[in-house]
Amino acid sequence: MEIYKDLSNPASQEFEKLLNSQLSKNNIEEGKIIDGKINKITEKFVFLFIEGLKSDPVLDINELKSMGLTDKIKIGEKIPVLLEKIEDKNGDVLVSASKAQKIKGWDKLVDAYEKNEPIMGKITSKCKGGCIVEHIETGSLMFLPGSQISDKPLKDISHLMNEPQKFALIKLDRIRGNACVSRREIISSFKKEDKAKIISKYKVGDVIKNAEVKGFSSFGCFFNVNGELDVLVHLQELSYSRVDHPDQVLEIGQKSDLKVISVDTDKLQVGCSIKQLSEDPFEHIDNYELNKIYKAKIMKLAEFGAFCELEPGLTTLLHSSELSWTKKNCSAKKMFKLHQEIDVVIQEIDKEKRRVAVSYRLTQENPYESFSKRFPVDSICEAEIVSKNDYAMFVKVEDIELEAFLHCNDLTYLNNGEEELNKFKKGDKIKVKVLEIKASEQKIRVGHKQTQIDPFEFFKDKEKNQTITVKVISTDNKGLIVRPEGCDMDFQIKKSEIAINSADARPSRWTGGEKLDVAIKELQMDKRKVSLSIKLLEEIEKKEALEKYGSEGSGKNLPFSSLSEDLKKKEDKKE
Repeated sequence: MEIYKDLSNPASQEFEKLLNSQLSKNNIEEGKIIDGKINKITEKFVFLFIEGLKSDPVLDINELKSMGLTDKIKIGEKIPVLLEKIEDKNGDVLVSASKAQKIKGWDKLVDAYEKNEPIMGKITSKCKGGCIVEHIETGSLMFLPGSQISDKPLKDISHLMNEPQKFALIKLDRIRGNACVSRREIISSFKKEDKAKIISKYKVGDVIKNAEVKGFSSFGCFFNVNGELDVLVHLQELSYSRVDHPDQVLEIGQKSDLKVISVDTDKLQVGCSIKQLSEDPFEHIDNYELNKIYKAKIMKLAEFGAFCELEPGLTTLLHSSELSWTKKNCSAKKMFKLHQEIDVVIQEIDKEKRRVAVSYRLTQENPYESFSKRFPVDSICEAEIVSKNDYAMFVKVEDIELEAFLHCNDLTYLNNGEEELNKFKKGDKIKVKVLEIKASEQKIRVGHKQTQIDPFEFFKDKEKNQTITVKVISTDNKGLIVRPEGCDMDFQIKKSEIAINSADARPSRWTGGEKLDVAIKELQMDKRKVSLSIKLLEEIEKKEALEKYGSEGSGKNLPFSSLSEDLKKKEDKKE
């Protein structure tokens, strides 16, 4: 062992040189594929000789058999393997024949994918979403989606199983090592040239005779032309009338003439139309006038209204808001039947958008106009409460099926409107006065307090600074609540308006029930606003006393503590 340890020894240096020259011949590296020669076979294992390795790698016989290499299990045969480790923890060489086969196969797949070349394979089994295809040359497994098996639906693919055929590589995932192939592209590529020749025969404006209905979809109908070409007629090109599905106007196997409206040579598609072979009914729209009544047939019922025909192909919209004057959230499905003929009034004609809007309610008398004739503004009538909310109620006037609006502020002159509203319930009878009618906006406003005598009329013949007698109803820290004699309304006298002298401005001087005189400080009849004051009355009376009595002593018997001082000030000014 000493000879290997001492590298300065000439013999050691010579040995190292010989060893390196031997290894360099085979370029042994982990992760590379190298050929191993079978030099020994047992019941379970195959031993390989690879020049440059210190020991013989071992392969499991079952691995070789599963790879289809049974015929190669012979002494002297060469098998490509992947060198995973030159030496593991046990000192053995690790190799894999199956991994070598996959890597070699993957390299060939990558090469075919980059060159856009087809590969040979066979469908070996079915799986979820498609099939498994085995690459014949390398045995690599690839995925064939169900949509890529053929250019038309196939119920049975048993005739394709295990048959060698061409496939196109459409996707490679180098990271995951997955490959996706297509049989459909191979088939389509053969047909593409033929289809291009067929499509080149058609031009926009051509008429195709006796095309046969092949199938339906949610967006249109497919026709077969002379057994050589399938064309699409879009839903909007089937008829000038509204069509929701092709089966409403066509049947499978039915034949019809088509007009070519588009030719796409890149996508190899031909678009056709049926309706353009007939006259456009919208060209007759000038025969119709706005605000006139016409007959229309219900063609479709929807949640938002109905589609009607003024004539075959000329479709109009009857919106749910135009069904009734009085009913809210009206349903056309409940009012009409399919193909029923009704009267409508044309409301709008938009030639650019090819749109016609009609109304059903305009064929009937506007009940709001009828109401205004029967109950003009300022009329008083009986009404029944139909519904109410937190701030208003809706009432039905006599036998008319209309709801009028009554706000809580129009319920009473005396109390709080919202409190008064709580006294009423659905079904109660109430007398109302018509305050406003807006037939165009379908609104009627009524009031209840307007049917009663307005207690504010008490101030009609009153004026500012006039003295009136009131009765004290209650007191609190803010002032007095009083009611004028002959009036049913209560008013507040603020604490600051009780007396001139702040020491006398005490609400507690009254307990309730007393009568006293007050002056009208502010009065606005149009705004129904009035302000009462005891302080103002004192000021008025004090001014009158000053003007009437001229000496200081004459004021001592008057109920004004400061009057003598005011008189003295008056005399001083005269001097």
